[in-house]
Amino acid sequence: MRQASVERNTKETQISGSVNLDGAGVYDVQTGIGFLDHMLEQLSKHSLIDLTLRAEGDLHIDFHHTTEDSGYVVGEAVLKALGDRKGIERYGHAYIPMDETLTRVSIDLSGRPYLVWKVNFTKPKLGDFDTELFKEWFAAFAQAAGATLHVENLYGENNHHIAESCYKGLARALKAATAIDPRKADQVPSTKGTLGESL
Repeated sequence: MRQASVERNTKETQISGSVNLDGAGVYDVQTGIGFLDHMLEQLSKHSLIDLTLRAEGDLHIDFHHTTEDSGYVVGEAVLKALGDRKGIERYGHAYIPMDETLTRVSIDLSGRPYLVWKVNFTKPKLGDFDTELFKEWFAAFAQAAGATLHVENLYGENNHHIAESCYKGLARALKAATAIDPRKADQVPSTKGTLGESL
């Protein structure tokens, strides 16, 4: 089973998380930020990656540190669970419609972290959550997971739908990219012969 656990402890946050890439989408998430919990539950449910996450952060300041650091923890857990990446499909993409919204997410589990973020929100907040923090979460995830990640909201009006379609898109892209192709289960999908090592 491709599983991993990660802890991140700083003066700003204390976060522990675990993933099982070969799970059933079972989640147990508590960050202290309701909307972020909802998004991470969607990520788990639609990727079939089991996810447990516990976060305590300086929410009396704002949601920035807890949101960003949870992205680092989930990304690092995925990186560790991938191991040497033998047999993985490596690439994945998804188009996610939510009513009036359509979002496209593409991922390459290459070991080269990079984020392209083409998502615009029409309001600065969703409830008490700053919408600018979604980019921070995805940037932290891509960095820690060693993933090239492109997230594009093609169109949409409702900010809840826009945000949720981004997480569901990542979920479905991850599900495809982490899948094992039995025809190449003993091979790393790169002509270099390695992924996630020195470039």
